[in-house]
Amino acid sequence: MTMTHHRRHLLGATLALTSLVAPIAQADLDEVRFGVPPWPGVTVKSEIAAQLLEAMGYETRQNDLAVSVILNGVAEGDLEAYLGGWYPVQTEMVEPLVADGKVEKAVANIQGAISGLVVPRYVKEAGVESVADLDDYRERFDGTILGIEAGTGINTAIGEAIDKDLANLGDWTLRESSTAAMLAQAKQKMRNDEWVTFVGWEPHWMNVSFDLVYLEDADDAGVAEIESTVWTVVPDDLKDRDADVHRFMTQYVVDTADQNDWVHAYSHEERPAGEVASEWIAANHDTVAAWLEGVEARDGRPAIEAVEAQFD
Repeated sequence: MTMTHHRRHLLGATLALTSLVAPIAQADLDEVRFGVPPWPGVTVKSEIAAQLLEAMGYETRQNDLAVSVILNGVAEGDLEAYLGGWYPVQTEMVEPLVADGKVEKAVANIQGAISGLVVPRYVKEAGVESVADLDDYRERFDGTILGIEAGTGINTAIGEAIDKDLANLGDWTLRESSTAAMLAQAKQKMRNDEWVTFVGWEPHWMNVSFDLVYLEDADDAGVAEIESTVWTVVPDDLKDRDADVHRFMTQYVVDTADQNDWVHAYSHEERPAGEVASEWIAANHDTVAAWLEGVEARDGRPAIEAVEAQFD
């Protein structure tokens, strides 16, 4: 199957999103633009949504951006969807935009997720069960926490814990990097049975590939045991601009087990996101039909009929 969507890699976090496309001139959308941070789960989730929308007659564009830039783009109407609104770590980033009437939390697309600092099981068995235990073994960890991309909510929480010396982390260092780089470094340390603590979350393939333990939080640091919900964030006026796209977004709820499978196939097996998405759509008619209930394609057909024709 030939995919028609586009993927744009924007390197500057401050790049003006208004240059992505001309202002919308009609009530119905022609193109649906996604903001996609470099996280495998959101990548495949956005890819599946994009393929469904394309089958419905829309063009799509996936823009690889930092979270802060994505949220600004959604708020300004330069993007139509962000499928990675992790709460509570992004609460302070999203809620002000909701309060200002700029964005809508359309649906909790993942529930029961978890995020926070993790350690290998052999580190836990040696006595590290809580964030409060980390500083007792500071030298074993080189006083370093491996984090993900700068500007993400979990990194901000870790930085604040260090600044406030919560759980005795005041002398520790947060090493920010891409998710891929963080996991590569953690994998190397675990291969050598070295001690390491880093940012973990589920759903993600790391929970399948590595034997990890999520630490207990301490001192209300807010860096561990974070029970999370992932929200779909859209412009506040999306329903007025295209009611069918809006309805689809409000019904696009993903089972955690499905996203674990997507991420494992995409990141661990290194299969293309488009291939993972198209195979899953073709094999999961009932779930797709529920997502598209009451949604019409651009030609007026029920959306599920348009999708079935594309993925027959």
